[in-house]
Parts: sequence; C-alpha cells; structure tokens
Amino acid sequence: MPEKRTLPLWKTWSHITKLDPDKRISEADLKAVVESGTDAVMISGTQNITDENVAQLISSLTNYKIPKILEPATPEAVQYEAVDFVFVPLVLNAGDLEWVVGKHLEWIKNEKSKNHAAIKWEKVVPEAYIVLNPESAVARVTKSKTELTPEEVVAYAEYAEKYLRLPIVYLEYSGAYGDPNLVRRVSEALCGEASLFYGGGIDSKERAGEMKKYADVVVVGNVVYSGMEMFLATVL
Repeated sequence: MPEKRTLPLWKTWSHITKLDPDKRISEADLKAVVESGTDAVMISGTQNITDENVAQLISSLTNYKIPKILEPATPEAVQYEAVDFVFVPLVLNAGDLEWVVGKHLEWIKNEKSKNHAAIKWEKVVPEAYIVLNPESAVARVTKSKTELTPEEVVAYAEYAEKYLRLPIVYLEYSGAYGDPNLVRRVSEALCGEASLFYGGGIDSKERAGEMKKYADVVVVGNVVYSGMEMFLATVL
C-alpha cells in the first residue's frame, strides 16, 4: 500500500490573524487574538518593517503556544527563531521583477554571506501572491498589475499550482473586500494541490463566512486594530 502522507500543519487551518510589526497592539488585545480560536498568527506588513520591530512582535508572542508565521517584507527582516513557518511571497502580477525573483535571490545571498546564519528551509513555505487592490501599499510597492480580468486571475492561479507547483495561492485585496465570485472561480480552477488563501476587508462574520465558502483559509488583519469585537466575529 502507498505510504500515507502527513499534511503540513498549515493545511489544517481555516483562519489566520495577520499582525503588523508597524502597528501597536496592547497585551490584552494580543491575548484576545491568541485565545480567539484563530489557527495561527502571521507577522506581516509592508511599510516601515525593520528587523527590530519584527523581533519585538515575535518576542511578545513567545509565551503563546499558537503557531507563528513570519511573512517577511524584505530580506533583512527574515528571522527563524521563535517562529514555526516563514511564508515567502512571490508576487506573480508584480510589475517590478524584484518581487518575483530579485528579493528572493538577495535573501539567499545575504544568508550565505553570514557565517552564523543559514536558511532553515524546513520552515520556508512559498506563496503565490496575486495582488488585486490597486490602492494598497503592497500594490504600490510591487507595482502590481491589478486591472486583471477574471480569466487572467484564474490563469495566474493555475500557473502557480500546476506549473510552479507552489503550495499556496493567495488572493490579496489588502484592506478592500474582494469579489466572492472571483474567489469562487479561482477555487473551482484549482485542483487541491495548492491551498487557496484570501485576505482583504474581512471585518464581520458575514464576510468571513462568504469568503470561507471558497477559500481554504481567510486571513484577517486590519480589523484587529479597528475593533476587537468585530475581529472576534470573524473567527468562525
């Protein structure tokens, strides 16, 4: 009989909370997030991300048992200690190729140049990002081509899953609520080899439930800083 495959831990998740190193969160709110029922905490942000504020946020989570993901914005902000996973985005629709391959090469070269450091590949999980909100910081930084037809978005997703063999396809609306019909179309196009993540504008139980119909994982972030009650409602 064929050997039974063990799923990666993140394949069992349905809700991730994204915390921004550039934003302040109280100890009480951090505790509420961890105890909310969210499956994991992701340390991630686009603007003003430094090695220091990343380390500070990771340190504040050290005593909590919840799985921790670092999603680094720059090669300089990659850390491996005290996190379970390092999710590394590959922005497929970036207009600046630095975010497709350049930053990744810089990260690998930087690590090889440090005598005391090495990439812990067992923690690294690549993500295929498709950025869809033109007003978002991530779209501006990566010069993403966001005016895509549904067919183009689906093609990017299939390219990520079937050609690049990436384990995660991430539809990133970053602050805006996206189109559930588009998320459905992407979900129907994928074959189950890649997990579908959705992030953007989820600030209620209804929105979380609507996107969870199609996405394997919903990622919730901004609402943490605007209202803890609204955030808690997103954890289904």
